[in-house]
Amino acid sequence: MTSPLAVIPSNRSRKIIIPHDPIIYKHRNRIESCFNRLKHFRRFATRYERLSISQGSSITLQS
Repeated sequence: MTSPLAVIPSNRSRKIIIPHDPIIYKHRNRIESCFNRLKHFRRFATRYERLSISQGSSITLQS
């Protein structure tokens, strides 16, 4: 079992700075903002579409 890696950078005023991978943080931030956008997209949140094709196209338009 491996130890978990820090993804979010630590506070600059911290005495012992925990190293993090900036590339993983960038990918995580991008995915998180995409889900946040989809969450605020009302049609996706309430699932008004009956067909999965329509719902898939609305997700594509939103991203």
